[in-house]
Amino acid sequence: MTDSHDLGHGALGHAGGGWSPLAGSAQAVVLDILVHGARPRTELATRLGLSGPSLTRITKPLLESGLLVERPSFAPSGSGRPSVPLDLDPDAHHFVGVKLTRDRLFVVVTDQRGRVLGEHDEPLPDPSPGAVVGQVAAVVTAARARDDRIRAVGVTVGGQVVDRAHVRHAPFLGWDDVPLADLLTAPIGLPTWVENDVRALTQAEHWFGEGRGLRSFALVTIGAGVGLGLVAAGEVLGGAHSSAGSIGHQRIVVPVPVPVPVPVPVPLAVPVPVPVAVAEAVPVPVPTADAAPADASTPTCDLGHHDCAGAFLTVAAVEAAAARALGRPVAYDDLLALAADGHEEARVVVDTAADVLGQLIAGVLNVLDPEVVLLSGEGVRLATVGGAAVAAAIERGTHRAVPPPRLLVQEFRFDEWARGAAAVAIQMHALGR
Repeated sequence: MTDSHDLGHGALGHAGGGWSPLAGSAQAVVLDILVHGARPRTELATRLGLSGPSLTRITKPLLESGLLVERPSFAPSGSGRPSVPLDLDPDAHHFVGVKLTRDRLFVVVTDQRGRVLGEHDEPLPDPSPGAVVGQVAAVVTAARARDDRIRAVGVTVGGQVVDRAHVRHAPFLGWDDVPLADLLTAPIGLPTWVENDVRALTQAEHWFGEGRGLRSFALVTIGAGVGLGLVAAGEVLGGAHSSAGSIGHQRIVVPVPVPVPVPVPVPLAVPVPVPVAVAEAVPVPVPTADAAPADASTPTCDLGHHDCAGAFLTVAAVEAAAARALGRPVAYDDLLALAADGHEEARVVVDTAADVLGQLIAGVLNVLDPEVVLLSGEGVRLATVGGAAVAAAIERGTHRAVPPPRLLVQEFRFDEWARGAAAVAIQMHALGR
């Protein structure tokens, strides 16, 4: 980092309650502190390749504006002057995150470090673009009336989003080619960014969650869809066409229930010359590459595929499999509870889906070799209840020389999706976009 771009075009100047975007070394200072927390000046200068006087010149207007603050000093080891850490005032700027589902809207307001300050959700009765724009604008306007420090808005959808602005395809909303950021910016009156929901959640984990400080990790989500977020070399990957992580239609080896002989205990009072085993139809998931759809009850995804992850692993797909196996509707959480309690048919359904999850994780490990695989989403308890099946599929799908992966199953609240949207707004604001 050279000193010739100390402030770039981003010298601080308040305007209308906001401030001018940062660039160059000033931006690098703020980003480092934003993501990694308070740092002594000497450590900050070393990390960014700046001289002491240059860092002082850069941080002076940041301190005067209130964006940066000095924390209580602490004495360094050995002799020397106490070190005064520089930190960011998380409450200097606030952000709104909005998550859109098929029939509901979730909103959070966060500080600069992604801490949720308030949350709200409401029905989304009309999913047409015009109606959604009006409803989102009304919700953000109400939030701004209560909080004059809101600086930017992030909105996420399940689907393909290009350039953090244009929704190419959002199947749950029935949208194609919707310039959502442009439609929202004028009525909201603030910079507004749009992103794929899983990629946004990955950004939140990268800066403020379990992925903070990691150079590589993968985030696999289970819910209304199946998603994958990737971080490599410290960057969230979007792909050449904003389609990285689209694993819902990844082909998998279909687990097929087959009868397995189960020994039947024989009463001791009846003498028999040899033990007897009777084949009972107890379905156990066994992968087979040659499996083909047997009948109309075979699961399919929204595109009619019989052998992709989405046909087995979404919450709706698991509930449909449970209804077929148990002969009655079973809610997702109830199914997991039955399986955990030893219900045979429920266990087979759960382990079948968990096997598919393990196959997906094995593929990620083989391609990216991440430091950590995070498992999240409203359906993530499958990874816990079906943990043995997940582990078996990973072992089967990876080379034995590869160390066992570090898997973290996260407790999930649905407003985490909206927090991911806010993280996108935080990032774009910090980058001065």
